[in-house]
Amino acid sequence: MTAAPPAGAGTAESGGGTPRRRAVGVLLGVALVALLADLVTKQLALSALTGRGPVSLLGGAVYLTLTRNSGAAWSIGSDHTWVFPLITIGVIGWIAWMAVRLRSVPWAVSLGLVLGGALGNLTDRIFRAPGHFIGHVVDMISLFDPYGQVWPVFNLADSSLVCGVLLAVLLELTGRQRDGRRAGDEPTAVAESGDGATAGSEQRGRA
Repeated sequence: MTAAPPAGAGTAESGGGTPRRRAVGVLLGVALVALLADLVTKQLALSALTGRGPVSLLGGAVYLTLTRNSGAAWSIGSDHTWVFPLITIGVIGWIAWMAVRLRSVPWAVSLGLVLGGALGNLTDRIFRAPGHFIGHVVDMISLFDPYGQVWPVFNLADSSLVCGVLLAVLLELTGRQRDGRRAGDEPTAVAESGDGATAGSEQRGRA
């Protein structure tokens, strides 16, 4: 006679722990790649574009032009630079809170892009001139105009943020949940506990 395992035993690791570790690993990996790409491109821009006029690419569809932005897009809030690091720190805290119940790889990619972009610009705010927490962000990509008249001059951190937010909106619209379920599905924990209870009952019956 074999003792029946506790209800739901063996399911927590396969149904909860491993997907969460995988999702958090993807989140951190995507964030790290986005952050490093942003830092490298900013350094290249500072080395190659300082003291130089805009560089035209793709027949004028894209220009490389070095700017330093104290505000947000279109220089919004340029007189209150210190506010942006606080907002970014809040976003990072929100992502950390979201990671507690994260099981979805697509959501991990979305949050990783947002986190990497936020950290990229936060690094500028903290460490670049004119001072700590009031540093100006390095931007270098302008679309259809060399001086950002059509679209604000941006960097890879901005692109990462925008792509992450758009992916999050798409996931919400398609009913993808951060815990890996789709809208309307039963919670995984309930399903797992039910399966475990059923398995335990069957084993007791056979015993």
